[in-house]
Amino acid sequence: MISMAYDLAKISMSALMRPAFDAAVALTRLDERIARSPVGNGFLERQNFADACASLWIDGELVHLEDLVLHDAFRDTRTPTHELTIARDVLRTRRRIAGQSPDWALSAEGIRTLRQASDITSAGAEAAEQAGVMRSAAAGRNPEGEGKESDEAEGLPGVDLAAIDALLARSDAAIEHAKRPDRPVVNSRERDTLVYDLDWDEDARLDEWREVLHQADNLPAMLQAIVALDAWNELSVLQHAPWLGRLLAASTLRQAGITSGAHLAAINFGLKTIPVDRRRHRDRETRLLAIAHGLLATAEIGLKEHDRLTLTKAMFERKLEGRRTSSKLPELVELVMAKPLVSAGMVAKTLGVTPQAARRIVTELGLREMTGRGRFRAWGVI
Repeated sequence: MISMAYDLAKISMSALMRPAFDAAVALTRLDERIARSPVGNGFLERQNFADACASLWIDGELVHLEDLVLHDAFRDTRTPTHELTIARDVLRTRRRIAGQSPDWALSAEGIRTLRQASDITSAGAEAAEQAGVMRSAAAGRNPEGEGKESDEAEGLPGVDLAAIDALLARSDAAIEHAKRPDRPVVNSRERDTLVYDLDWDEDARLDEWREVLHQADNLPAMLQAIVALDAWNELSVLQHAPWLGRLLAASTLRQAGITSGAHLAAINFGLKTIPVDRRRHRDRETRLLAIAHGLLATAEIGLKEHDRLTLTKAMFERKLEGRRTSSKLPELVELVMAKPLVSAGMVAKTLGVTPQAARRIVTELGLREMTGRGRFRAWGVI
């Protein structure tokens, strides 16, 4: 077996100190601004969606933001793809980590739980896609997205609703079973040989990665995150979930207090701006510098996005002046500031109006149509 040693002693930290320090300062400034901002929650929600899409982009897949938003809201316009299913799991994992204590993700319990979630993503993607077909059929839409614009479900002749309910129940039961705390992680040699490489010892690689984290305890928090991410990539810890390492690297920043509360740094979005030949360079120091610059880009992009959202909300509030107290526009403003995109069905459900009234209110507020489609349109401020 080839050694997978990742020797920290061979890394020269002098060239990394300045960009790591700049990235730490910028991320801390962004975190402070979010904590005191009236659009902080909306910023974090947008960041979660954008980071999930960027994570798939880094792994060589393309997922559109509007598709992920609608899929997360169970308003799919077409059958969910395998890539969209993975993006949804990245999104949910981000939310799960942000909802726990800062030290949970890197604990033995946290890593075990998150690793189980990544197994669900790999093994259950096909079942999720089948369930998406069933949901589309039940909602009056075929897998290609043709149908009525209304997001309300309609009964169709020839659709076996009992079979749909049975499939969804089996899928939910399988997922819940996989998430049980007492469920042991399946040994790599007991997995399907068509999906997993039996010579790929994930347990050993994970143990070595955690040993690298232990050796990096004496480094500044930002350098710990940089080393953690590079080591995860070099050791190729999990066969089918490279995205989990990036979330764990972001968790080291949260554990150290550089980011706080529900703020999990969107490092995928920053790394996306770094050329791939730098991120995957054979020279380790080049890769580490690329990660440091990606983290700095994460903070800079975040600060600009926060300022833009703040200005957008101020402009919307001007449009609300002189409105009747019964107007639905204030509720719509809160919704569009909290979500990257909204569909007619999402607006109708939140505001308690019909889809037709929802589209009229959206037009009245002056939101931009983001999808470019005649059907299943979505609006937003981005």
